[in-house]
Parts: sequence; C-alpha cells; structure tokens
Amino acid sequence: MARGKTEAKKPDKKKEAKRERQLSQFVDTCRVKPGKKFRLADHDPAWAGDPARPKEERKAFAQKLLSEDVSELAEAQELLYAADSWSVLLIFQAMDAAGKDSTIRHVMSGVNPQGCQVYSFKHPSAEELDHNFLWRCMKALPERGRIGIFNRSYYEEVLIVRVHPELLKSQRIPGAAPSKELWRARYEDINHFEQHLARNGTAILKFFLNVSKDEQKKRFLERIDNAEKHWKFSASDCAERDHWDDYMQAYEKMLAATSTDWAPWYIIPADRKWVSRAMVANILTRAIRGLDLKYPTPTPEAIKRLKEARRKLMSE
Repeated sequence: MARGKTEAKKPDKKKEAKRERQLSQFVDTCRVKPGKKFRLADHDPAWAGDPARPKEERKAFAQKLLSEDVSELAEAQELLYAADSWSVLLIFQAMDAAGKDSTIRHVMSGVNPQGCQVYSFKHPSAEELDHNFLWRCMKALPERGRIGIFNRSYYEEVLIVRVHPELLKSQRIPGAAPSKELWRARYEDINHFEQHLARNGTAILKFFLNVSKDEQKKRFLERIDNAEKHWKFSASDCAERDHWDDYMQAYEKMLAATSTDWAPWYIIPADRKWVSRAMVANILTRAIRGLDLKYPTPTPEAIKRLKEARRKLMSE
C-alpha cells in the first residue's frame, strides 16, 4: 500500500447488529398491543432514533437497512410466489401528506411487479355503495403467492365516516345511525373478516403513518409553492385538516379496537420519510421470513422429466 493511504474503514458488525436490535425493539414498541392501554399521543411522529447519535448517521443507517431489506424482500417475494401457500396484505392508513405513496414506492422498489398489486381506494362508486362496506376491498384481495397493498381501505368506514357521519345516508343501510353501537359493530365485522383471511393463509400487516400537524402543514405549503407539486394538492385537503382533532380521536379508537394478534397495527413515525420507509421495509421483510416458506419439492415424475430434458439439451 502506498505511503499516506489508509485502508477503508471496515464496518463494525457488532455495532451495526446492536443498532439493528435497537430498531427491532423500537419497531416492537410501535405495534399496538391487543387489550393494552393505548394512547396515540404517546407515539412521537418525529422519532429520531438514538438522540446521542448525529441525525445524518441515523439517516445513513436507516437507508442502509432499507436497502438491505428491499434486496431481501425481492428474494422473499420470489419464495412467496413459488411456495404458493400464503398471500400478504399490507394496509396503509394516514392523514393527507403522510407519505403513503412514497413509502409504498420505495419499499416495493425491488419487488417483481407481477407478484405485487396496489389498490388505492377513493370515494365509493354507486355500485360499491349498493354493497356492504367490505365488498370493494374483498374483490381486491391478493391471491396466494402475491403481495397486495391497500392505499386506504375499509378502515375509511370508521374514520372519515365517523368524522363525517352524514356520509352514512348514502349507504342506505336500514336503521343505521352514527352511534357507539354502529362503530363497535364495524370494528367487530373488520376483526372477524381479517381473522377469516388469516385463517385461510393471508398474512396481514397494517401501518398507520403518523404525521404531525406541523409537518403536514409544511408539506401542504411545499405542494402549493412548487408548481411541479400542484397536482398533489386539493382544496379538500385543507378542509379535512380543520377536523384534525376529530380524526385523531377516530384513529385512536380504531387502532385500539382493531389491532389483533392476527392483523396487528403499527404506528409508524412519518415526519421523517427515511424513518418510515426503513421501518415498513423491516417489518414486512421479517414478517415474510416468519412464514417459514419453502420451495416446493418436485415429485419423482417431475425429477424424471428434468433429467430427460437435461439429457436432451446436453446431446445437442
């Protein structure tokens, strides 16, 4: 080695392993535990990791984890598809400008599009309103071997409808009126529906991207001030912002009532997108690994056909 040059600093594997454990521990604290006391206010949207470490160092570590998990996710997805026994459903809910689209885009960047499907649920159509509130999402469920992503979902029925109960009229449900009993019944329907899916081979992960009101304001202003982002902004965004406190109450009640062992909710800090992306990728990758998937074992007949095909190719 030439004088004056130094070797590249090798990564400290013990230190990195420790930080990954710390991230895993933090991810666990973000999971809403069924039956436990829960307050949304206890979850900081601007989580910055270990305050003793510089922000740029934390950001670099989070981006490294994201890169590693995205790479591993591509391999896990291939195994998921080959095993053809489980499907995976990801549900994203959040206030406007929380970063759902960008999180989905970054986390799924290395995944084969043929094995992944994304559905964004907007205002229900006339046909959808003529069915029960779960119907339109039922039609979009992922088949075995695939990852399905819901950008908003049937949870809108206990969020936006709870904040704007006048929307119930358009559903024309006999005897339905906004009340504790109605919301409790919908929570029950959702939990039973998700339990049915889990029992039949759908792994469900639910993410609430927790953005602060101040950060939402900042992102709205960026959309207004940047001509290239005008298309992202709608006057209705500010109108819904006026109901912020009502939405926070609706989210808190929904998260507490519908986080279950078979379909857990994770509250993801969303003020820093590099944190939310790394956490979602880490949770998803670990969940697929936990399914204990295996490539299918070929039958004796299939092995025989493979040998014959190899013989034929080698004889050319």
